[in-house]
Amino acid sequence: MIDKQSLHGEWSSRFAFILAATGSAVGLGNIWKFPYIAGENGGSAFVMVYVACVVLMGIPIMMAETMLGRRAKQNPVDTMRTLTQEAGADSRWQYLAWMGMVAGFLILSYYSVIAGWASAYTLKAVMGDFFGSNAEKTEVMFNDFISSPLRLIFWHSFFMLATMVIVSKGVRNGLEKAVQMLMPVLFIMMFLLVGYAMTTSGYQQGLHFLFSPDFSKITSKVVLTAMGQAFFSLGLGMGTMMIYGAYVPKNVSIGKSAIIVAGADTIVALLAGIAIFPIVFANGLHPDSGPGLVFETLPIAFGNMTGGWLFGVLFFLMLVVAALTSSIALIEPAVAWLIESKDMTRDQACVRAGLVAWALGFVTVFSFNRWADIHVFGHTLFELIDGLTANIMLPAGGLAIAIFAGWVMKQQHTVQELALPDSQYVIWKALISYVAPAGVFLIFLHVVGVL
Repeated sequence: MIDKQSLHGEWSSRFAFILAATGSAVGLGNIWKFPYIAGENGGSAFVMVYVACVVLMGIPIMMAETMLGRRAKQNPVDTMRTLTQEAGADSRWQYLAWMGMVAGFLILSYYSVIAGWASAYTLKAVMGDFFGSNAEKTEVMFNDFISSPLRLIFWHSFFMLATMVIVSKGVRNGLEKAVQMLMPVLFIMMFLLVGYAMTTSGYQQGLHFLFSPDFSKITSKVVLTAMGQAFFSLGLGMGTMMIYGAYVPKNVSIGKSAIIVAGADTIVALLAGIAIFPIVFANGLHPDSGPGLVFETLPIAFGNMTGGWLFGVLFFLMLVVAALTSSIALIEPAVAWLIESKDMTRDQACVRAGLVAWALGFVTVFSFNRWADIHVFGHTLFELIDGLTANIMLPAGGLAIAIFAGWVMKQQHTVQELALPDSQYVIWKALISYVAPAGVFLIFLHVVGVL
């Protein structure tokens, strides 16, 4: 059995790991993406399938990825190198880690830009820019904002700097302290918004839209979309859970922790829907407004409702907090690799990794203005990066993790790390070996256009 200690230290407790892993999973995908995808895919029909996919596919893969990280106690690349040697497997399995790290790094490059939008809109909310808004005003406001490269670069730089500063402090003084402060704030703001939503005339309609079963709306497209969102929402296949797993003490139960993290991530997504849809319905807006639901639609509601100034500030601040807890997880695998493989200090690694991600972010910045007319395969450069990572690299990474944990690792090693009762281990083994790979493979076929 491998008996190593991470060079970067460990989480102080299971609670600290759960907060960090939840922060890694909870991000813009929960609060920005989940509501509009649910709105476009039948509401309750989508929610039912989404929850089932989290249980049957997301949790087993999360357990597997965390297990890999804890067993080797290294950065993702060296983790896969060590574990393939232990299993007597083909050394090319380490390419799985490289793919995941590159995907996470590319995601961070545009994630920081979008998080910069949320930061800017927090200030707009504070300044009262949403007051008396209508559809025309919010559309002009958004288009004017993204048309300015200098504005986008400023907010992108602001957010990336915040990420680098937190990660430079290390596991306990940086990552752990940040999530211990930010995650409770996130949940408090979320519950305040839900509390307001309960007072609106659209509250019952919002609950009905999200939770009243309508099996007639469950189509193959809804199933595949829900599976994809469940997988991407949990942030699997990009090395973050692997590196966070490397900091997990041996006495922490991976199974229980994964269930709590996945549960908290799902609760945040559902709370976002409960907070947003009543506001949408109460103001006569459309739930299927797409990606513009947050930046173009909700400011109309915040600008015309009682207490809209306060709740507008809370909502966009919540977006920033959620994005920050995810961004520190996205950069950590690359930072850990630079420290362990290139003999850098943590400060040096954070500066190098942060600057590269910051520079790559310019591609996203300019794709909304100066390079907006540049299309590759019919997509803007931002859409190309987003599609490559979310639709190809992450599903492939998740599929590889499931296969490696279920079929390549020796069973005695997975038994040692998971320490589950026999009946629970059998369930996990079946899910990771058969159900999860089949599910991820279907997602992959869907996004490449086969299904």
